Amino acid sequence: MPDTEMVLRCTPMRVLVTGGTGFLGSVLVPRLRADGHQVRILARSSRAIPAGVEFVAGSVLDRASLADAVSGCTAIVHLVGIISECGSQTYERVHTEGTRNLLDAAGSAGAVRWLQVSAIGARPDAPSRYLSSKGRAEALVRSSPHAWTILRPSLIYGPGDGFTNLFAQMSRWSPILPLMGGGHTRVQPVEVADVIGCLANALIRPVAIGQTYDLCGADRLTWREVLTEILRARHRRRWLMPIPWSIARAQARFLEVIYPLLLRRAPPLNRDQLRMLAEDNVGDPGPAREDLGLIPRPFRLA
Repeated sequence: MPDTEMVLRCTPMRVLVTGGTGFLGSVLVPRLRADGHQVRILARSSRAIPAGVEFVAGSVLDRASLADAVSGCTAIVHLVGIISECGSQTYERVHTEGTRNLLDAAGSAGAVRWLQVSAIGARPDAPSRYLSSKGRAEALVRSSPHAWTILRPSLIYGPGDGFTNLFAQMSRWSPILPLMGGGHTRVQPVEVADVIGCLANALIRPVAIGQTYDLCGADRLTWREVLTEILRARHRRRWLMPIPWSIARAQARFLEVIYPLLLRRAPPLNRDQLRMLAEDNVGDPGPAREDLGLIPRPFRLA
């Protein structure tokens, strides 16, 4: 592992951000630029690339594109991830193989710093394929020669997120909102601004090298409490309807067939997501508070 003085001498850095046009990346990129870093994004299309940001066409599954992507970069911020599989876009390929491809390319190019955004609960033996693929990706990062940091957010919320907005939209037309398995499992939602702050600080702080951090908020809430807060913020009253796991799995299996077959896209719900929902998604924000300046906030929506 490179020593910390070597890493700090590289700041401000040229940073490659994978997944830079997604929910998290679109907030992180402006922060990195404001901090003085030069930013490059690896993406399939240049449509959503901000002005002043370098662009390389490709993906983590296209090894030929990665040499250009990592060339001249001091740091890699690896955000790429999928929440649902469709066709060749599987968890194993995107999360595990994609990480391996990028690590190989970064090693050849001499990149020093590596930030890996994973997930709370990631482990190779997780019942969820999503979490197990993230766990295998973490293992690859830990065994690499890079000065790495792994960050594991709980559920991230903020403008444009994929879960508070989904239920808010559902509540506009539906008199009920589903509680999978009764809504008893717990999450620890963390605001996107807090995650971005931790990423930006981890990039330049020597104390973060070789560490794994849980990024989570102050509240450990059941899913029932999360949906209640979403409804409160929208000034709506809806019936929170418990859905037994057996029925939820049958619904998910139906969607897994219909969406790829008829719509050529990933379903909004799949059985692997249900496996994740069946276990608590909580962590310890203490180390991130001490090293990265995380100030865990209560889950409150405007």
